[in-house]
Amino acid sequence: MTVAESTGFDLGRLLTQRGAEGYELHARYLNHQLPRMLHTIGFDKVYERAEGAYFWDADGQDYLDMLAGFGVMGLGRHHPVVRKALHDVLDANLPDLTRFDCQPLPGLLAERLLAHAPHLDRVFFGNSGTEAVETALKFARYATRKPRVLYCTHAFHGLTTGALSVNGEDGFRDGFAPLLPDTAVPLGDLGALERELRRGDVAALVVEPIQGKGVHAAPPGYLRAAQDLLRRHKALLIADEVQTGLGRTGDFFAYQHEGGVEPDLVCVAKALSGGYVPIGATLGKDWIFKRVYSSMDRVLVHSASFGSNAQAMAAGLATLAVMEDEGIVARARHTGDLLRERLAALVPRYELLHEVRGRGLMVGIEFGKPTSLGLRSRWTMLQAARKGLFAQLVVAPLLHRHRILTQVSGDHLEVIKLIPPLIIGEPEVDRFVSAFTAVMDDAHDGGGLLWDFGKTLVKQAVANR
Repeated sequence: MTVAESTGFDLGRLLTQRGAEGYELHARYLNHQLPRMLHTIGFDKVYERAEGAYFWDADGQDYLDMLAGFGVMGLGRHHPVVRKALHDVLDANLPDLTRFDCQPLPGLLAERLLAHAPHLDRVFFGNSGTEAVETALKFARYATRKPRVLYCTHAFHGLTTGALSVNGEDGFRDGFAPLLPDTAVPLGDLGALERELRRGDVAALVVEPIQGKGVHAAPPGYLRAAQDLLRRHKALLIADEVQTGLGRTGDFFAYQHEGGVEPDLVCVAKALSGGYVPIGATLGKDWIFKRVYSSMDRVLVHSASFGSNAQAMAAGLATLAVMEDEGIVARARHTGDLLRERLAALVPRYELLHEVRGRGLMVGIEFGKPTSLGLRSRWTMLQAARKGLFAQLVVAPLLHRHRILTQVSGDHLEVIKLIPPLIIGEPEVDRFVSAFTAVMDDAHDGGGLLWDFGKTLVKQAVANR
């Protein structure tokens, strides 16, 4: 008798029987606005399988993934090395999460992670990027004995209450007050940073080396200068590398693009487990950890129920091994340079296309107001309804006509963000640039299908007001 026969549970059978109910079940039991939104923009696809940088639907059509699960799938989907590691750790029947022993896998993963940040000494493992940020906020406040954390305008650091307190967008914060008494400063504005530090109550500055919302990089020299100011005022630098870390920008960590930058705390998550298991990690200096865990009485003052679980640790170790064995960081740098160069060459050709920016395989494509009368009137119509609709007009045909999945970079932004799996190469660059060129040709020629879809989005935006 099989396990399925003895328990009555068979996952394959369950999915065969009810797999087609995904959207209905989500609407009934989960966030009901998600299926509604997907239906509205035509993203209500049903994907049946995935591998590497591609999905396939029931008809066997492939879809190029330029989103990577918001950056989680750095190695693409179902990398065989990570998959085997998970099979191996399950088959090992390890005594996981006993709470009263020290298993080797967390220490081995910490050792391997810290090898990429030699100025840091210790790691706390949690379950997500927002939890990594929460850890850094707590540790910074406790270690400095100061209450306030600075963050940058338009930043995104997570959506739990502490991380939300350092979120630079009101749309996420509205209705959830009171939050922690933290303060926003513009990215790159050293004067604003110094003015806040002079008040003497700042524990840390938390910053994304490249902001995910809009794909804006910190200006050259800013991180180093900010670090010097923070140290002068006995405050800490927290680098949020949840999305930018693990090779995304062409270095292992994005802060490493600027010489001499050594954050006191670094937040990691997303791609660390190869996309299989929730994971988060906060890397930090020895003195910070020793101040937080200052005695045996404080041994559990900060912990996570599923932190350091064997599946996450094994997946993390396998992911780092793949990154080293396959030269993933250098590959992301080379492919990212190629992608940005090909896209930047299109800017003079299209008046709606204003800028291509980013590093490695984190690319922002920004659109802006055209000069010709016909295009300007259409642009104005969209902007009057809701800023960001034109970017959605581009994202939609990329999926519908060219089977390429992308995203608008943030609410009310005319920016598409590309964060594909780091394993893509020239064939994927060719496919994306060819499709993007076709969509932009259509937009500038006044293509009916594109702008007709814009009218649908305008009606939806007006109805939601």
